[in-house]
Amino acid sequence: DFTEMMRALGYPRLISMENFQTPNFMLVSEVLLWLVKRYEPQSDIAGDVETEQDRVFFIKAVAQFMATKAHIKLNTKRLYQADGYAVKELLKVTSVLYGAMNTQGGERADLPEEDSSKFKFDLGSKIADLKAARQLASEITSKGAVLYDLLGKEVELREARAESIARPLEINEAEKVMKIAISSVLEQVQKTKDMLNNVALDEANLEAKIEKRKLELERSQKRLQTLQSVRPAFMDEYEKIEEQLREQYSTYLEKFRNLTYMEQLLDDHRRTEQEMFEEAANMLRVIQNRLKEEEQQHLLKSGSNDDSDIDIQEDEGSDSEGELQIPRHRVSTEALLQGRAGTRVMGSMQGGDTEED
Repeated sequence: DFTEMMRALGYPRLISMENFQTPNFMLVSEVLLWLVKRYEPQSDIAGDVETEQDRVFFIKAVAQFMATKAHIKLNTKRLYQADGYAVKELLKVTSVLYGAMNTQGGERADLPEEDSSKFKFDLGSKIADLKAARQLASEITSKGAVLYDLLGKEVELREARAESIARPLEINEAEKVMKIAISSVLEQVQKTKDMLNNVALDEANLEAKIEKRKLELERSQKRLQTLQSVRPAFMDEYEKIEEQLREQYSTYLEKFRNLTYMEQLLDDHRRTEQEMFEEAANMLRVIQNRLKEEEQQHLLKSGSNDDSDIDIQEDEGSDSEGELQIPRHRVSTEALLQGRAGTRVMGSMQGGDTEED
């Protein structure tokens, strides 16, 4: 665990438990100094451990620093042994730093040694103690100034104090002063008793008000239950009118649906009639065009047949018949158009010509 914590904290060297099989004070001192710098980069603990006296001084300084700064108690004898027992003491400091790194997002394990100086100890929890210490220091300063002034007046007050002590004590005056003090104390006691009595009276009044409110609440609840259980006189009429309203609403819905359906049918019928009227008009227009073409062809045929008078007479007769038939067709188309505007026309729109025509 110690080696893993040191690796996680970013110790530059690799440490194994074999290093502590024999006393290794140099490694222990190096780890202690690194941990102290890790905890407080501004610490000024000397790292000189050449002599025995320097080693003792170094161990004491580290233990005192950890006790005052981190509140960690270290066994100096085990640290001085620099063996496996020293690892247990080092584990106390490393566990604190490792827990702080895990909880507060400490530095990564692969950071170099020069970045360890960036670690700053959080003093946010000590701000209240710092404010209290400053306030206490100001109070001590003010009390010291007052005490100095009083001590300066001691020369003048010494004679007055001596005279007062040397003056014989008068029993009557002392009795009078004691009576005054006793009366003041009795007045304070009476005032306190009155206040206690007032508190008891207020408590009794509050309890009476609470009981009164409870009774009013119970009466209100009973009245509410009574009102809920009693059926109003107009409830029957209300239910009857509500039923009638429900029936009227159902009738209204049915009529509204029927009206909507009939309006839709009427729109469809008008649309169908309009389409049929347009179709008939188109058919009549086609028939008129065809009749005009037939009339032109007939006129051309009648102009080319001039061989005999009989043919001419027949042609004239045919022309007269054609002339008679053409207006007849025109009259029929006009009648169809007029009748189509008013009534519906049944049948086909093709003409039935005979062989003579």
